[in-house]
Amino acid sequence: MTTTTTRVCFRLQIRPELLDEYLERHSPVWPEMLAEIAAAGRRNYSLFLGDGGMLIGYYETDDDEAARAYLAASETAARWESEMSRFFIGLEGRPDQAATPLTEVFNLAEQLSASHTTTESE
Repeated sequence: MTTTTTRVCFRLQIRPELLDEYLERHSPVWPEMLAEIAAAGRRNYSLFLGDGGMLIGYYETDDDEAARAYLAASETAARWESEMSRFFIGLEGRPDQAATPLTEVFNLAEQLSASHTTTESE
């Protein structure tokens, strides 16, 4: 059985007045929360901070629906997300459940692979 990795990217907006505290809360994240993220099947998880508190998140998973469900049922994740929700502008509900994924429009590896396959079949 082969699994397909799903890449998920999302954007959130941090309240500017809470930016320093948000950064402190992530340095480091609770060890038990890190364990839950990994147990949910999310890997290669990163957060990137842009100007004005724009936050971009990225992770990979084999089953994003299962990962979301796992975290939704996690008491640790519920506590973490409850504490994190106040940091964001325009977000209804838990950040890990309410962030809208961005649409991927380009992936180098996929295009190189498709180009390589096309070249081989010519």
